[in-house]
Amino acid sequence: MGKSLGSTGEFFKRRDEWRKHPMVGNQLRHATPGLGIALVAFGIYLVGEAAYNKFYSPSSSSSSSH
Repeated sequence: MGKSLGSTGEFFKRRDEWRKHPMVGNQLRHATPGLGIALVAFGIYLVGEAAYNKFYSPSSSSSSSH
């Protein structure tokens, strides 16, 4: 960066340094390590169940022709 930030730019740069601290970022991800995999698995289950119900839905009539 060839251009200096000036006093105002330096002020805001110093004010935003806390955002890069390791304790602030990614806390939820480290606190719940398997949540992403669980959400993907649950989504696949929901799609599979919806597809199963669409193709193999029980008929509304009382007689079973299947």
